[in-house]
Amino acid sequence: MNAKAGPLTPSEIDVEEFRKVVRSRRSIRRFTDETIPADVLDDCLELATLAPNSSNLQPWEFFVVQSPELRKKLATACLNQNAARTAPVLIGIVARTDTWREHARQALAQWPEETLPGIVEKYYTRIAPIHYNQGPLGLLGVAKKTAGLLVGLTRPVPRGPYSATEMKIWATKSTALAAENLMLALRAHGYDSCPMEGFDDCRVRKLLNVPRKGLVVMVLAAGRRAENGVYNRQYRFDKQTLVHYL
Repeated sequence: MNAKAGPLTPSEIDVEEFRKVVRSRRSIRRFTDETIPADVLDDCLELATLAPNSSNLQPWEFFVVQSPELRKKLATACLNQNAARTAPVLIGIVARTDTWREHARQALAQWPEETLPGIVEKYYTRIAPIHYNQGPLGLLGVAKKTAGLLVGLTRPVPRGPYSATEMKIWATKSTALAAENLMLALRAHGYDSCPMEGFDDCRVRKLLNVPRKGLVVMVLAAGRRAENGVYNRQYRFDKQTLVHYL
């Protein structure tokens, strides 16, 4: 199905097929040298961009590395992990804290309905510029935090982001959701992936030419799993210790 098609009805969604995708997704440590077809990779990346994200500001970028020379350098920056060395595609998944202004403008310009609701226009032109802007030296963030603490004494209020660090957390949360979409899309197409956090951030940023305020959340190795690509059986902690019904 084209990723831009309309939403499916519940009766059109096969939960068992989805279960197969989720349960068969593993972090693959060794890949074959089979390439991922361009149309498949493009579809997976498009599905990644359909991930839920804060205010639809889509604070992410994907740096797709396929050339052998750059892949080798990037694999070295990823500490020569087997997944990085053997994958035919490496994708730098980057969170952006500095694109929200432009994306707020795009959100209005690309509104998909005939009529733009006033509340939407107000949000992107008046509320978002206050909510996400931290001001020179972070002073606006400090002022917002102080006001939030005072107003929060009497009623619920949004708590942050109030600093550059909190903006990184904000962008990373949405970007991680997109990364999961990408990994599941690859698995649905019969391919696999391995999200890697072990890398030299300075070298990765330089190799990918990541913007100054971009945050490399992970480097994703992608391809067809090799027979020895899974190192052990999957296990998870007891759900009862992690899930709380209140």
